[in-house]
Amino acid sequence: MRSTRATAAVERLKARSGNPDYTLVRTAAGLFGLVLGPVADPASRVSDWLPLDDFVAFVNAFGPQIPRRMTKADAAFEKQLVTKKPDA
Repeated sequence: MRSTRATAAVERLKARSGNPDYTLVRTAAGLFGLVLGPVADPASRVSDWLPLDDFVAFVNAFGPQIPRRMTKADAAFEKQLVTKKPDA
């Protein structure tokens, strides 16, 4: 089922936000939408109708984000990736 990615994205959003009222809506045309609260209320729609990939990207960027865990090794590696500006 193609909507598994969309469902998983909405479940992650519910966990991040602490709000279990987010719901996935799928149209007959295969487009996805995100609603908050009752599906029957058109004012509760949070997103436009989007194709699967765009919907998953929207939901992943929507709401509070969990900060990325940084280990000492990760921080040292990122520090090495930063290029130094040449002295003028």
